[in-house]
Amino acid sequence: MNRKQAFLNGLRDGLPIGTGYFAVSFSLGIIAKKVGLTPIEGFLTSVLARASAGEYAGYSMILAHATLVETILVCIITNARYMLMTTALSQRFSDSTPLFHRVFVAFQATDEIFGATIARPGPIIPQYTYGLTAIAAPMWGLGTALGIIAGGVMPARAVSALSVALYGMFIAIIVPPSKHDKTVFLSVAAGFLLSYLLSDISPLKIPYISDLSAGTKTIVLTVVISSAAAIIHPVPDNEQKTDTTSGAAEA
Repeated sequence: MNRKQAFLNGLRDGLPIGTGYFAVSFSLGIIAKKVGLTPIEGFLTSVLARASAGEYAGYSMILAHATLVETILVCIITNARYMLMTTALSQRFSDSTPLFHRVFVAFQATDEIFGATIARPGPIIPQYTYGLTAIAAPMWGLGTALGIIAGGVMPARAVSALSVALYGMFIAIIVPPSKHDKTVFLSVAAGFLLSYLLSDISPLKIPYISDLSAGTKTIVLTVVISSAAAIIHPVPDNEQKTDTTSGAAEA
């Protein structure tokens, strides 16, 4: 397959991805409006980041008046899975692929773009990933920008209702794996419980911990819970390979 055809195939496959991105990023735009971002700022943020969990974490940290260091750490932790994805992608390039193509493809990696790219047989053709991104990235940014605009003109009740949509999306993400994996369920439950116990509204006041900022608490909980789950119940290598293969096939 030549590069032009690969790019056109990427455009075709990127359309349904972009449509889904638009719906999710619109809800992100409502949150971005609360942070104080303009439509242009929201558009650029989403085009450059394209990570719903990462953007939401960043916006939440800003709303919590977290420091820049705390915000960066939370975003790195939230998006750590992309390091695994790009490592997998690096194994699929042909030896003749230039370094700049490898870097640009890695930069485009999101859950869906990774899945579509890795699912194709043979060595990765960078132009296919570029085609995916050419459709998906602008629609993600456009959804965020329109969400910010809508947040400024819609009634307060409607804005509040749309703000809840993003929380619903995250619940939809964590419920299916929680139903099939006890470790994931316990990790999610521990996250909810400990987040409440360490929050400002909790009657329990733990020395030193209660005085930490919301951003630092988020970082500590994320690292502690995920590390504990990995140590207590590590995923066998063969199961990881099966999950990766099935995920790519579904994508």
